[in-house]
Amino acid sequence: MKSVNQKIFFASNIKFLRTRQGLSQEAAAEKLGLTRAKLASIEAGNTKAPQPEDYLNFSNFFAVSIDTLLKVNLPLLGELKLRELESGNDVFIKGGNLRVLAISVDKSNNEHVEYVPIKAKAGYAASYADPEFIASLPKYSLPHLQGGTYRIFPIVGDSMLPIPDGSDVTGSYVEDWTALPAGTPCIVLLKGQQDFVFKLVSWLPEGQFLLSSLNPAYRPYTVAVEEVLEVWKFHAYSTRVFPDGQSDLSMVMAAIKDLERHVRSCTQPRSLD
Repeated sequence: MKSVNQKIFFASNIKFLRTRQGLSQEAAAEKLGLTRAKLASIEAGNTKAPQPEDYLNFSNFFAVSIDTLLKVNLPLLGELKLRELESGNDVFIKGGNLRVLAISVDKSNNEHVEYVPIKAKAGYAASYADPEFIASLPKYSLPHLQGGTYRIFPIVGDSMLPIPDGSDVTGSYVEDWTALPAGTPCIVLLKGQQDFVFKLVSWLPEGQFLLSSLNPAYRPYTVAVEEVLEVWKFHAYSTRVFPDGQSDLSMVMAAIKDLERHVRSCTQPRSLD
């Protein structure tokens, strides 16, 4: 079996959960049956291999599974997901909608930027949360990336012209989908289609996404949030196709204006008359 460098969040998660509950180190240590010095060492990451009973102790105390404490970067979860987790809806315990992002890291524990080639598109939807699959993808180091997790996806078709067919889109991982501004360009991984699409994304109050294209020849459509697996916000794209010039910019501006009108019509309250 292939060895995978899995980033571990245990130390930072323990500190985050403790402070979220308003507990000092001394108070938390007393409730956990630990010395303050040991808790401080664990939170600082100085205890590289806590004992199995320590993992169980923290898991029982915070009502969060060991898998989640180790693998999920809890401070990056939105408030709604944190409340859901704290109420006992832990994906590793009961199943649920908590999204776990699989990543790979280098020897210095820095995240890679993985590339999902065309030939891997079909398998990505089935294996996007599998660390071994993610570790098998080609990896790159890109300049000017600050914070967050990034991935590169190839796009197919002309629905997002003037961004041409065959371009590679770099996206940053989105945790809180509801915070996306209307019309944000994103890569969206869909469950039913076993594929990802590049669209302008708008969150609708009914728990749906409105997916629109820059190319006006393609009509917008909606998908239920339950059909969405991942969202990656557009950061940059690369292509070997040289742009036509100002006509491209005109198409983009016209498409965005049309989308804004469409979103306003979808979100305006309807008359009861």
